[in-house]
This record gives sequence, C-alpha cells and structure tokens, in this order.
Amino acid sequence: MTQPKTTRIPTPLYAAAGAGELAYQQLRKLPAVVNELSGKAVVTTFELRDKAAATLRNANTTATTLRDKATATDVDVERLREAAMRNAAAVVAGAQAAQERAVAVYGLLVAHGERVVGTRVVRAADTVNADIEATEAPAEVTATPAAVATPADVATPADVAAPAAKPAKRTRPTSK
Repeated sequence: MTQPKTTRIPTPLYAAAGAGELAYQQLRKLPAVVNELSGKAVVTTFELRDKAAATLRNANTTATTLRDKATATDVDVERLREAAMRNAAAVVAGAQAAQERAVAVYGLLVAHGERVVGTRVVRAADTVNADIEATEAPAEVTATPAAVATPADVATPADVAAPAAKPAKRTRPTSK
C-alpha cells in the first residue's frame, strides 16, 4: 500500500520567505529614513570634542570610585553569594523568556511566509507531480558495447619509433 505524496514545503523555507519579505518591506522604507536622518545628523567637531571630554571625565571618576571600593578590606562573601544566585536566576528566567519569544517570532515568520508563497506553489507542485506520474517511462535502450581500443591500436608507427638522440651540451668558454 502506497502513501499519498504530500507537497508541503518545509517550515524553515516559509520562515525564510517571510523574513525576506519583511526585510524587503523595510528596505523600501530606507530612502525616506535616510533623508529624515540626514537633516538631524549635522554635528560639529566642537560638539563631539566636548562630549568626548565629558565622557572621559566621567570614566575617570567612576574608575576612582571603583578602585576605592575594591581596596576596602571588609568583603561580605555571603552578600556576594546571594547576589550571584539572584543574578543567575534572573539570567535563566531571561533566557527562557527569550526562547519563548523566539519560538513565537518563528511561528509568525512561518505564517507570513506561507501567505507570501501562497498555496499557488503547492498547487503547481501537485500539477507537476501528476504530470510526471502520467508520462510514460522512457523505453530502455539496449546497445551492444563497442570494441574497446587498446593503446597499441591507437598508437601510430611514428609514436613507436625511437626518440631522436639529444644534442651534446655546449659549454661556454671562460674568460680570464
């Protein structure tokens, strides 16, 4: 008993089609965004130099504060252990939430890809499969193998003749 053929396209291909179509939509918006940002992006060198200097001062102050805290001798190991456990639990919870969001986004991409590709592709594949099954198998060709030529049959008498003697090497006279 034969199973019916299915022509379902794998979901990763639908997800890729959905992501590609969404990227295409965003790229079509790009010229307008570039024009909008080009007017806002005018910043003088003087403004950048002031911002860099302020950031450097802030970094030096923070480094000094952290250095002072690091040299303190009373370290509460139990408090650090509790903070590490809390942070680890937060990381695990965040990873689980990110995984759930990723699965949801993947499902949305697949659904969008199915809409983009549409059922026309599946119907066309069904038609092609039916046409392939309906065509007759090609007739088998029965041919007798041709006689295989040996190297002796192919070689000409000139190829078999002894090679010509090599000329003697010439030496250059040395100048003194």
